[in-house]
Amino acid sequence: MIDPLSRRVEIIPAILPKSVTDLEINLTRIENAGGTVQVDMVDGVYAKNKTWPYSAPGSFETFVSGDEGLPHWGQFDFQFDVMAEHPELDVENFVRAGAASVVVHAKAGGALAAVQLLQQYRGTELVPVEVGVALMPGASLDTLLPFTDLYDFVQVMGVGRIGFQGQEFDARCVELVQKLRAAHPDLCIQVDGGVTLEHVRALAQAGANRLVVGHDILEAEDPVAEISRLRGESRI
Repeated sequence: MIDPLSRRVEIIPAILPKSVTDLEINLTRIENAGGTVQVDMVDGVYAKNKTWPYSAPGSFETFVSGDEGLPHWGQFDFQFDVMAEHPELDVENFVRAGAASVVVHAKAGGALAAVQLLQQYRGTELVPVEVGVALMPGASLDTLLPFTDLYDFVQVMGVGRIGFQGQEFDARCVELVQKLRAAHPDLCIQVDGGVTLEHVRALAQAGANRLVVGHDILEAEDPVAEISRLRGESRI
């Protein structure tokens, strides 16, 4: 059984890329932090924002084909958070581009199909991809039922308006984390959206294992130092 209070919570920086150049610039700013980085992929339909590669069709093909690795390849484990209405059309491309993990949003139209597609890559020796299912902060635990045994972790959204950084934290996510931890003692739970230094301890105590932080890290004068502060606060 996971004891959420027995370990330090992992801090995962998040990037909402306007372009591959923007991704590279932000990765350079946190390159000394290492570990996992989440890259938000927003299609402009499931969420109203639109990021690369959806904003630049065809620009992702070189990474999918394996001709060129993603920027700072080898320094990070890439987690793709796919905020798309039909993620089943894209998730395999993210795996081929080198994803260590892929997050699919439970309420997206093609969510179940996408998660089912990912099973062929999940936990294999060749491509050990982790699969995550994302829930909105006010979601019922029943939302996970169609995905039973098909995911490795659950991502609880910390904001009600997804696809943007710097949004106000939705405190309902703390209660959802508590409910998930009570119902699934061994589940890996990560929280994404609206997380700042002031929320770290409450989320860790609620049972979160990972916290995804975008705005507070990338807007900091020293992003790596901010990651260190967040990690320090997560020690409970």
